[in-house]
Amino acid sequence: MHAPATVRTRVTIPLRFADGYRVDADAVTFHGLVDGLEHVALVLGTPSPGDTPLVRLHSECLTGDAFGSARCDCGPQLREAVERIADAGGVLLYLRQEGRGIGLYNKLDAYALQDGGLDTYAANTALGLPEDARDYAAAAQMLGALGLGGVDLLSNNPDKAAQLRGYGVDVRETRATGVFASGSNLRYLRAKVEHTGHTIELAS
Repeated sequence: MHAPATVRTRVTIPLRFADGYRVDADAVTFHGLVDGLEHVALVLGTPSPGDTPLVRLHSECLTGDAFGSARCDCGPQLREAVERIADAGGVLLYLRQEGRGIGLYNKLDAYALQDGGLDTYAANTALGLPEDARDYAAAAQMLGALGLGGVDLLSNNPDKAAQLRGYGVDVRETRATGVFASGSNLRYLRAKVEHTGHTIELAS
């Protein structure tokens, strides 16, 4: 197991979304994260006594989160997660793992290959990169630093729950995220179901 991380800074920031939704979050930074990256936890709401905090591991997606790209479902998932976690009480871990861990430039290179007919995973492979390079050791450290030993996980990705459990986090329940399908991202969503077993119900 990796050495524990510690809280570095905690500061309240007001979140404002394009659809008018507003909520305050405590942004938490850390010392000692194993991968050396600047991941951030957003603490939202307060769980009721006896409730398990709701947690989402959200990988950074500049194109989807910031610019509203319709090639993925990342922006809508982020918006949904913030509200659901604020209502239930819990934490959103914003992880600096662009493009499933391959980085922004490689992700855009993969997009170019997808325009030629490859799906998102085959495009990564064609570039000599892993289908999914993400490791959630730092996420487990962040949860530990926040004193969260047991969580309900907001995710359709079974690998997230499996990795967290492997790092000693008690994932008590997994809750599905919404499906934000469009004509631009349907092939991407189908690839997630077929390659990595995401629990997404897509219309045939």
